Amino acid sequence: MKLYTIGFTKKSAEEFFGSLKRAGVKRVIDVRLHNESQLAGFTKRRDLQYFLRSCHGIDYVHESVLAPTEEMLSSYRKKRMSWKEYETEFTGLLRQREVQTKVEHSILEDACLLCSESGPEKCHRRLVAAYFSHLISDLEVVHL
Repeated sequence: MKLYTIGFTKKSAEEFFGSLKRAGVKRVIDVRLHNESQLAGFTKRRDLQYFLRSCHGIDYVHESVLAPTEEMLSSYRKKRMSWKEYETEFTGLLRQREVQTKVEHSILEDACLLCSESGPEKCHRRLVAAYFSHLISDLEVVHL
């Protein structure tokens, strides 16, 4: 079972959609707290949903339960919290929310977690993928 992750920052639409198609992604799971912002460009929620379905045959789901809280995100962005602290707090939030009971494991198969960060190193989508990889023994995580 494969679960992909991708960020849209620093990617053209061609690179972004091409990566999803080449990987065989069947569903994009949007894990962003803010997905309606003009800064999201071609990944603004309604536009992305349209492009994925109409142009590429890929489903779209927004799973806000997999997003950080506003306070947590703001603290990290304003450097009031280190990445290590953010990582610990966000992973604790996933446990507290019991996301494994709210997100069907089957929805993760050939799906791609979407966030804004260009790379997975300091992005919560990597933490979400790691959280589920500890629960699902045959889950392989691939960062696009």
